[in-house]
Amino acid sequence: MNFKKNYDAIKNRIKYTCESIGRDPTEVQILAVTKTVSVENIDLALKSGISLIGENKVQEAEAKLPLLQEKYREFHFIGHLQSNKINKLLPLKPDLIHSIDSLSTLKKLNHRLQELSRIQDVLLQVNTSGEYSKFGITPEETESFLKQSQEFEHIRIKGLMTIGMFTTDVAVIRKCFRTLYELFHEIKTIDLANSEMKYLSMGMSNDYEIAIEEGANILRIGTAIFGTRN
Repeated sequence: MNFKKNYDAIKNRIKYTCESIGRDPTEVQILAVTKTVSVENIDLALKSGISLIGENKVQEAEAKLPLLQEKYREFHFIGHLQSNKINKLLPLKPDLIHSIDSLSTLKKLNHRLQELSRIQDVLLQVNTSGEYSKFGITPEETESFLKQSQEFEHIRIKGLMTIGMFTTDVAVIRKCFRTLYELFHEIKTIDLANSEMKYLSMGMSNDYEIAIEEGANILRIGTAIFGTRN
């Protein structure tokens, strides 16, 4: 598998899509999703120019990250965070956790960070598709969630994340992303001490161009770089 060829092709598609709507392509970051990808292949991808990597499972990240030979700029945790995995995740020093959707988890995370004298950047996961199979708070709950999270002094909320509906209907996918974009900008008008709407994490291998058109600045791309997963 030619990871550099795949990565360059994605960068070209991002450039084309951004230029077609008047966006700066340098605003958009590619987060390479390395779920089930071997250490050897992650190293090859890092040599190909990838600098941000994301894992879905704490146990898998814990096994692979220490074995990487090539340096990465940032590690993001993008899977559902269970409170009993916090103590295993934090030693891996994630630059960004994309998937916060529970105040109880946030409270436990804050408590552990306080013990470590650390600050952690996170994104709130919002369920914009309304599917019961997906994690995330509802768009209507988001403002209240943010306000309740203000007591957690070791957490910095840096933006929002969503997963578009898995469908071939572009209008449905676009609606998911536009909902998050509009929510993102609504929140920007609220004065919240520990929140800064900086990142919109949305778009994957099958829908990242739509996500760019709707304002995404972090794309979570796995299959288009690494091929179909086992």
